[in-house]
Amino acid sequence: MKIDERHLVQLAAVINAGGVTEGAALLGMTQPAVSRTLAALEKRLGEPLFVKGRRPLRPTPFGRALADHGQAMLLASRKASELIDNFRHGLAGTVRVAGTPFFMDGLISGLIAEFHNARPDVRVIQSYGYMPELQEAIRADRIDLAICPVDVLDGDDLEFQSILPGRNVVACRVTHPLLMKRKLKGPEILDFPWIAPPPNSPLQADMRALLLSFGSTGVSMPYVGGSLASAMNYLKRTDALTILPHGVVFAYRRDREITALPLRVPHPERALGILRLAGSPQSPAVMAFAASIAAGFATLADLIRRHEQSVIWKA
Repeated sequence: MKIDERHLVQLAAVINAGGVTEGAALLGMTQPAVSRTLAALEKRLGEPLFVKGRRPLRPTPFGRALADHGQAMLLASRKASELIDNFRHGLAGTVRVAGTPFFMDGLISGLIAEFHNARPDVRVIQSYGYMPELQEAIRADRIDLAICPVDVLDGDDLEFQSILPGRNVVACRVTHPLLMKRKLKGPEILDFPWIAPPPNSPLQADMRALLLSFGSTGVSMPYVGGSLASAMNYLKRTDALTILPHGVVFAYRRDREITALPLRVPHPERALGILRLAGSPQSPAVMAFAASIAAGFATLADLIRRHEQSVIWKA
């Protein structure tokens, strides 16, 4: 025998509310409509659903068993309605985001945590890559957003939202000997060991440009292939130097262990920002995530501007 699921939902609502009028109100229906449904259901089943003559309404064991199935449907319907509302308001869904490793680990992971404090039911899937891989992943719909440095955008099918100037710096420990000098001469950085940046990264390109600007084609690089955390730990314990995103170094300033040399790194004009497919509709969760990241970087950019008013960067 096939039973209309809506009838079971109405039965569950009446039992939960303790009366037909109250159950009808719970469902946004009229009392006569629900009464007709229950009477028709009893007639069709040939079994009473309620103990006759009892007020408030008391279900029979058979009525209770059927109502349990209706209750499951009612809860599922409510969860679906809640999911729809949350999805429409960016409170549920999935965000697939990727970016350059040091930048994602040093800055974006903390902003993801802040985003989750406000929207804990949004699932964020993070991965890594550099510009060519990120563009390919966006076009292939493997990710929704890329957060990365951009100097030249390849193709008009992508749009880029700048969120921070893309400057890299020479990073070192706060007690590095070069910081003790009254006037730093650029070539002096060639006398110290370096941590090699990730291969094919903007950091690696900027390091090469910096060394070439001082007439060197190579320096001692005893440490290669580390993550951001390992590079930071290595810097803290040695006189080594490396190239890091300025925003990352600035974000770690409160630890008072890593800083940047007052030396400008030559590199092309670039900006850090959010890359996405142009004109493509995105879920409310993805839009909320992008807005949250942009707001976080607006705050960071303002802090950096105020801080640098007291810093002299050498040419």
